[in-house]
Parts: sequence; C-alpha cells; structure tokens
Amino acid sequence: MTEKQHYQFTAEDLTERFRLDKYLATVCPDISRMRLKTIILHGFVEKNGQVLTDCSYIVKSGDVFDLTVPAQELTDLRPMNIPLNIVYEDDDLMVIDKQAGLTVHPGAGNYQDTLVNALIYHCRDRLSGVGGVARPGIVHRLDKDTSGLMVVAKNDRAHTSLARQIQSRSLKRVYNAVVWGVPSPMAGTIETYLGRSPQNRQKMAVLPDGTGKKAVTHYKTIKTFGITASLVECRLETGRTHQIRVHMTHKGNSLIGDGVYGGSRSRPLKNMPEDTAKKIKSFQRQALHSVYIGFQHPSTHKNLEFTSELPDDIKSLISTLTHLQDLKK
Repeated sequence: MTEKQHYQFTAEDLTERFRLDKYLATVCPDISRMRLKTIILHGFVEKNGQVLTDCSYIVKSGDVFDLTVPAQELTDLRPMNIPLNIVYEDDDLMVIDKQAGLTVHPGAGNYQDTLVNALIYHCRDRLSGVGGVARPGIVHRLDKDTSGLMVVAKNDRAHTSLARQIQSRSLKRVYNAVVWGVPSPMAGTIETYLGRSPQNRQKMAVLPDGTGKKAVTHYKTIKTFGITASLVECRLETGRTHQIRVHMTHKGNSLIGDGVYGGSRSRPLKNMPEDTAKKIKSFQRQALHSVYIGFQHPSTHKNLEFTSELPDDIKSLISTLTHLQDLKK
C-alpha cells in the first residue's frame, strides 16, 4: 500500500486559463492527469476550504488548493511465481522479454496466471498504482500471444514519464512479424483509423476516416520466402489495440498463425508438401515479436535501448519457410 500524501498550493500570477485537472498536473508532475481526475471526482481536492469535484473548474489567482492523494491498495490479486525474463531492472522500472502465451493483465476469467500476478510476486508493493488495481505497473501491453520487450513502471513518477513518452511518440517500439505473401510496396506506411468492428465487438477493424482512433505503422520487408511469406519489420508510431495485426491484414498480408485476423490463412498451405504444411499449421500463435524498445529513463534522463532475439518458435517457422523456398528453386 502506498502512503497517503498531502499537498497545498496557492495559484499565483496566472497568465493563462487553466482547468483544475490541468493546473494540478503542472504543480504535481509526478501524478498522472488521469489519476488526478479520479482524485478530484472522489472529493480529495479542496479549494479555499470547500470540496471541489469539478475537473473543468477554471483556476483563479489566489485560489488555495488542498490535495490529498489517498493511500492506494495495489490489488487483491494473488502473487504468482511465474518465471519472467527480466532484461533490466532498477528502482524505477523493469524491462521484460515476455514469453508468448502470458496474458498481461487480469480479465475475462483469468485473475491469477498473468504478468501482473507475476509482477506482484516479484515486486511486492513496489509497483506504480497509476494503472489501477488490476493493472499496477502496466504502461503499455502486448497481446497474450505476442512475445518480446515491454517496460513496466515501479512507481507513479516513472509511470507518468513513460506514459508521456508514449503519447509524444518518443518511446520507440519495433516488432518483427512473419506474414503471408509479400507486401506491396515492400516498405511504406499504413495510416488508418482503428476501432471496434461493427460486426464483431471482440475484434478491431479499419474504420472510415475520422472514426475510431488514428493508427500509423511504418513497415519494411526484411526477407522474403519466395511469394509465400515474408519477414517484416513494423515500427509503431501509435499503439492501438491489435494495430500491427489489423494493419497487415488490411494490406493483404496477415500474420502467420493469427487465428483472429488471419482470414483464409490456410489457403497457401494447399500447394505445399504435406510435412511442411503440417509444421506451419502447428504454429499456434501470431508470428509477432517485440524486438526493440527505446526510451528516456524517468530519473537519469539517459536514453535506454533494448533488443531481443526472435524466440525459438519463430526461428523454427522461418527455417521451415526457408526450406520451402529452397525446395522450389
């Protein structure tokens, strides 16, 4: 549990109009604006001795604010001793090379076998609470069956800094994907709007311009396996849910093994030798791995960069596709 904190501020010599939540974010830079909104709405802010619950209140010079940041229970979720590949750790953050098959945060009936449960076991009460009781420390996420690098915040200041870097697009993320076919052109930018599919609310979809959220993926083809498949590098400019998977499917190059967005993914298997087709069919997750993450450290302000090799299952898939290409020569 974090300890209760109390702050008092007097607004002086304001040169512009400030909403209450924005003003408090400027004087409390270690607390995220999202959390400040929650604190305001729950009555933990007083103005001149009166409780103020209106986030849009326009601050006036001379206003005196008392802000109480309540003690925060991390979570009642169970700590679980799930092995983690920790590639970097200090007092502020951790960088984890997540294994495929590990869900990041609890939900949909899974409340114990998640990365959050593993983090609670590893860090005890040393995780940022900004993400809420179900997502302590989680700044960004990877899909359950996507492997690779992600950063976790161990305190609110680090969480706020990393979240702002994601918003400003200064936190860099690069993925490798194995896709069906060869993208045309072989390098470029996919820019669309993404949102929930009107036909299936469990899926994301490309929506008409101006609806949903803008999503931008920069890609380039690293290697081709004849016309059957390609290894593609994807750089995220935005980080929408399932962005790479939806964008590559939108281009006609769905990820191998993607059971949600793959569509008629088995069609290319019909013209393959039976043993090769069987090996590819046995690949039971989307072929997507986070190979690089780079950001500015919240405390030291040094630029940190981390890389991750492709895991064995994707290496094996690439080996199978290479062998298939050699057979066709």
